[in-house]
Amino acid sequence: MNDAAENQNGREATIRLEKLSKEFPGQEEPAVKELSMEIYEGEIVVLVGPSGCGKTTTMKMINRIIEPSSGRIYISGEDVTDKNPDELRRHIGYVIQQIGLFPHMTIADNIATVPKMLGWDKERVSKRVDELLETVHLPNSYRDRYPKELSGGQRQRIGVARAMAADPPIMLMDEPFGAVDPITRERLQDEFLRLQQEILQKTIVFVTHDIDEAIKLGDRIAILRDQSEIAQYDTPETILTDPADEYVEDFIGSGASLKRLSLSKVEDIKTAEWPVAKLTDGHDSVRRKMEQSGKDYVLLLDEREKPKRWVSLSDVEHDSIPLKEAGWPAVAIVEANSSLYDTLDTMITSYRGSAVVVDDNGGYKGVVDFETVLTSIEEMRPQEGHQAPGYIADREDLPS
Repeated sequence: MNDAAENQNGREATIRLEKLSKEFPGQEEPAVKELSMEIYEGEIVVLVGPSGCGKTTTMKMINRIIEPSSGRIYISGEDVTDKNPDELRRHIGYVIQQIGLFPHMTIADNIATVPKMLGWDKERVSKRVDELLETVHLPNSYRDRYPKELSGGQRQRIGVARAMAADPPIMLMDEPFGAVDPITRERLQDEFLRLQQEILQKTIVFVTHDIDEAIKLGDRIAILRDQSEIAQYDTPETILTDPADEYVEDFIGSGASLKRLSLSKVEDIKTAEWPVAKLTDGHDSVRRKMEQSGKDYVLLLDEREKPKRWVSLSDVEHDSIPLKEAGWPAVAIVEANSSLYDTLDTMITSYRGSAVVVDDNGGYKGVVDFETVLTSIEEMRPQEGHQAPGYIADREDLPS
């Protein structure tokens, strides 16, 4: 392996493409033209670009569902361009948009497809099916169901489980969440990231046409022009703050500051100082906390430290109204691992213009308000240097 097969952190390039090209009969121009790139162990690389740019063709050449016309493919240093393609595919997981489950086979048999091909014994196969159903948060009772009995989101999870069945080091994912509704899609994206961070830690090539999905999921993003020419290949942060050219800027679209917020987590910022009290505290105690803080509202918590109500001075001036009925419910709730983008969305729809941060058990952790979000954007500026001339204009994307 040459020196180019390692990045600055010394990680091995799990996938290396050298001048990879694909020409289809009857087409004047190649679909992919001399593409070279390296994908490192354990990272999610997202190929994103307009329809017809060659991103899916590129991905399918990696496991040779589509045979390259020229160029070389290296997997962990081994040239697999001429290797038996069936043998190659058994060691690469593959998930597609339409999932591709076998309708006449049970969920267990679908998941077990590749392990059975590899000659695993029945006990090992059965144990692996159980493990994967638990991993993708589906009950064991689904083993004997058929794909038509599952929702679109559940079928998508089974598709991911099947791709993981033989524990392949590499997974290819071709718009895997594109065929489900937006709410299910977001949940599947979150679940996928959780699996990758906590369990999988695979090398993943992910194809999408959605730049927001690429920013959310990718460790690195390759923005492609026609023929899979790389316009920019870098981290989401760098692409958003220092786009390589006008083509990349246009592809990212407006609102770069908001997109950058999707890369920051609530747990990474300092939450706002805000007075809190217990529902069991007296009205006088709540009033004193409000006056001492200089704030117009106090957040009330229950005995388990869970946020319950916001109250103003007028809400607690009269003892005749119990605190558990005063004010308004605290319903704008986010978890510590929520992105600032999602948090801002929650804040906009809340009557208080702020979001309450909770831990995994729903216990109070802090409050995020608009000032907090603006401060976090200001803190991005030293990291960006002066490379993003659109920064001031992007501030207009934020609500005043």
